[in-house]
Amino acid sequence: MEIILSALIGILFGTGVYLLLKRSIVKLILGIIFLTNAINLLVFIAGGLAKDNPAFIKQAGGMYSDPLPQALVLTAVVITFGISALILVLKYKYYQKTGTDDLDKVKETEEL
Repeated sequence: MEIILSALIGILFGTGVYLLLKRSIVKLILGIIFLTNAINLLVFIAGGLAKDNPAFIKQAGGMYSDPLPQALVLTAVVITFGISALILVLKYKYYQKTGTDDLDKVKETEEL
């Protein structure tokens, strides 16, 4: 299971970096969202996967799930949602002012 999730994290990181290198602001926003999701999965996997073991309750084998990574990921998801909403609103206002989302076209209009 960890290998599949590690491959998924690698794909998310690669996709996020690829989208960050594009000129469109929408693709930049999507790249940031992909990167934050990859980081959340990375923190979750780093905490360890304990299948069928609840948090804080020791089973007969002495294993229990670590609740700290789960709490950190939950907090990061909420913060990411807020930041994504803010970025999308800023992008909307930016598009209203400039009429484009391509950063090179904005630079050309400033030179005129």
